[in-house]
Amino acid sequence: MPNYRRPRTPGASWFFTVNLARRHNQRLLVEHVDLLRTVVRKVKQAHPFEIDAMVVLPEHLHAIWTLPHGDAEYQQRWALIKAGFSRALPTVETISPSRIKRGERGIWQRRFWEHRIRGEQDLQRHLDYVHWNPVKHGWVERAGDWPWSTFHRYVRAGLYPADWTSSDIDGDWGET
Repeated sequence: MPNYRRPRTPGASWFFTVNLARRHNQRLLVEHVDLLRTVVRKVKQAHPFEIDAMVVLPEHLHAIWTLPHGDAEYQQRWALIKAGFSRALPTVETISPSRIKRGERGIWQRRFWEHRIRGEQDLQRHLDYVHWNPVKHGWVERAGDWPWSTFHRYVRAGLYPADWTSSDIDGDWGET
């Protein structure tokens, strides 16, 4: 397997997209959102980081994390989250021979997408993207209607209006 190089910036903030292996017609993440929360909480306790934003959709999730000063190990954290979540679920999925050989389940895509946040404007665009994603994918009509999102925390803090809409988003994000 290739050794992919990932950027390493200790203490940086990062935007992530993490997908299930089979994205179509799955609701695994929202059906087991409490398990996912528990696993994330345990990983945070052992390897601290801040969750600046997060949205859990049925078959993928987006997150913005800030790592502690001097720490660039987001890969390890995601590996622990994926493994902890997978191990807690009963084995009902089809597992390919290549995954069996590596001792993997067939739940998550092996890789994830990351982007280092490069300033306040970049952060705001990614916060908007995270919070708008359930609407973009047609799960709800308003960001505030999606229960598994930090959008509600931002509304309580007065950082987004409760009726925030896509017309408030600056720029074209394309497909994710």
